[in-house]
Amino acid sequence: MQLTAGEDPAENLERTVAEIRAAAKNGAQIVCTQELFCSRYFCQTEDANKFDLAEPIPGPTTERLQILARELDIVILASLFERRMPGLYHNTAAVIDAGGELLGIYRKMHIPDDPEYYEKYYFTPGDLGFRVWDTRYGRIAVLICWDQWFPEGARAAALQGAEVLFYPTAIGWHDHESADHAAQHEAWQTMQRSHAIANGVYVVAVNRVGREDQLTFFGQSFAADPFGRIVHRSPADAEETIVLDLDPALIESTRRDWPFLRDRRIEYYGDLNRRGR
Repeated sequence: MQLTAGEDPAENLERTVAEIRAAAKNGAQIVCTQELFCSRYFCQTEDANKFDLAEPIPGPTTERLQILARELDIVILASLFERRMPGLYHNTAAVIDAGGELLGIYRKMHIPDDPEYYEKYYFTPGDLGFRVWDTRYGRIAVLICWDQWFPEGARAAALQGAEVLFYPTAIGWHDHESADHAAQHEAWQTMQRSHAIANGVYVVAVNRVGREDQLTFFGQSFAADPFGRIVHRSPADAEETIVLDLDPALIESTRRDWPFLRDRRIEYYGDLNRRGR
């Protein structure tokens, strides 16, 4: 579900609900929103007033989506700005099962601090670890945006049995960026395809699209299968809600041919817990 975002959070929620309904009508069983879907991407500046956008979990948005999930018999993965308590906020994904149960939350673990992405000002790093949920339609994990660039989270989720890794995302280019846009997009996509290959899982990245202040979000949400093949990629400049059929049997067959998890030398990986030399 790749959408633009407006200034009114209530309107963004209603548009997202409408897209969820459309996806369910077309056969979707698990629906994932883009990162922080209720608002425009506010982390472009450090503004204390933006903390007013945060809400508790459970809270109004999760309660609305729980009713929707129960009505439509679908799983909803919702990326939200969580108000844990005064002065303590997280970038959080809520996992709502098809019966409407709030199965739990994932709090973004890796928090960036780059030009126009001042997330460390707003978000406390996650403290719940990398989590996996048994939903009605499969065993899934949710990680968030900057988490995409780190292999550890994907591997941790795969070792817990995740079949699909979902990445709600807000990535694009800012006005003063000198990097090669095509190369940056290719690196982003390649990194996540590598998660699919190395772990024998499906990967689904759901990006924002459109212009917001100093950022142009490049869309191109995509899904990759356990071979790393692109199952579908959305356009760079338009909204799109797409329904895909992801066959879990391909996970089994892929891992038989590429038994990476079997051949891991776990007894020699202790140094991975260190920052460096």
